[in-house]
Amino acid sequence: MESKLSIEARRFKKIREEQHHTQQSFAELLEIGATTADIERGKTKISGKIVMELLRQFQINPLWLFGKSFTQYLDVDGGNVGPKVISIDQEDNDTILLVNQKAAAGYPHNIQDVSWYETLPAFNIPLPQYRNATYRGFQVEGDSMLPNIRPNEWVLGKAVPSISEASDSKIYIVVLNDSVLVKKLQKIPNSPEKVRLISLNPEYIPIDVEVKNIQELWLVNSKLTFGLDDPSESTLLRQLQQSMEELKGQINNLNT
Repeated sequence: MESKLSIEARRFKKIREEQHHTQQSFAELLEIGATTADIERGKTKISGKIVMELLRQFQINPLWLFGKSFTQYLDVDGGNVGPKVISIDQEDNDTILLVNQKAAAGYPHNIQDVSWYETLPAFNIPLPQYRNATYRGFQVEGDSMLPNIRPNEWVLGKAVPSISEASDSKIYIVVLNDSVLVKKLQKIPNSPEKVRLISLNPEYIPIDVEVKNIQELWLVNSKLTFGLDDPSESTLLRQLQQSMEELKGQINNLNT
């Protein structure tokens, strides 16, 4: 019976199951009454309204739905997360703008204001790693990325033009509509409209954000650290603790 069904009926059911909906809840979501079961049984054809809703809500490629494409999802919003404004020097070379914590609070609201960017400090790094791409520096606030990135450190990010080019489980500077976050980005299976932002500090829980709410994305590839702490004291403490554990082990062995 399953093999006799049209490909669009089988794929419609596949979408519903991937989204973890019952036939009733899926019908309510698509606002199609009680026709979901009839579609899956091949008794009712998929209307243009349903095709539109599947595309709008789940980025389902209509050509895939009817068996004319191998690509299930479409990037409806374009996924454009590239920089809205770039800064260049007198020789037309890209410069690296620095966004401190105070500036980052207003960054999402001034993201297309050219005059606002002119108030930010800019510099160049004459190294091959920083050529042929646009970079931007952001100061990190808070301890959510400990131990890799400490509060007040600066991270340098390479512009990512499209969300589809983002690599899974890499650290990014994520510019949302109301904030700037430094997080590890994780794509969510079967949910291309969302990504998960993960802190390295286990005390912070992951958050899911809509792709459409991401204004810019920068892949972190380096950081700037100032005021290096002297590690000698902490190193000495670890060595002392290790020696104590070894001593306890030797005493236990003697007692046995």
